[in-house]
Amino acid sequence: MPELQHTLAVEYLKKTIFDRATIKNHSRPEIAGEDHYKTYPEVEKIPLPVDWSLQEARILPLLQKRRSLRRYACRQLTLNDLAFLLWATQGITARVGAHFLRTSPSAGALYPIETYMVINSVENLQAGLYHFAVRQFELEKISCDINGQDAAHACLDQDFVAKGNLMFFWTARLRRSMAKYGERGFRYLFLDAGHVCQAAMLAAEAIGCGGCPVGAFYDEEVNKLLGVDGENETVLYAASIGSK
Repeated sequence: MPELQHTLAVEYLKKTIFDRATIKNHSRPEIAGEDHYKTYPEVEKIPLPVDWSLQEARILPLLQKRRSLRRYACRQLTLNDLAFLLWATQGITARVGAHFLRTSPSAGALYPIETYMVINSVENLQAGLYHFAVRQFELEKISCDINGQDAAHACLDQDFVAKGNLMFFWTARLRRSMAKYGERGFRYLFLDAGHVCQAAMLAAEAIGCGGCPVGAFYDEEVNKLLGVDGENETVLYAASIGSK
């Protein structure tokens, strides 16, 4: 087993370190940019509701209550519950110049994180794989042939993944960040994913649910499940959400 200093992770960190002497002359590869919003034009669209007065009144105690939850009740979530979860993680809150700011922070306001869900039990929604279209604030139904068991299998066969109301998978569009920040931008992808996941955990508490972040998965299997290529877009993080 190699020593820590010889691992790829440490080598990457060393090669992307900023310091005062070199930051102004720091070189970066030329990487083409891309659109800030991903959508699936050909799939069914489901508009999302925006009335969350009850959830907003319960926001303050959530940090104290948050714990990872792996055992879930059988209660279905409503579409309104799901809409609140999505807005709390990636909802647009303001516009500053060309940037549409969101609930979670992002380096350079570039928002490279995309949100996918494997839905198990949400009222008025078929089980299956969905994508969150941020700017339109709607769901995009990608496939009804993917279920919680498929998600669990790709997540090291962790049973609780199949038993929640839904499973979030967060991918990164690498070019969206790296076109501006070069190799350093690769770090920001993970930071952005962490911001989004924490918001999801707190929002889950606000609707009487709990969640469990998941970093243990077979990357290529999850990418195949979501239909992303693993190069321009790849899975970084996941989380199961379920009723208490």
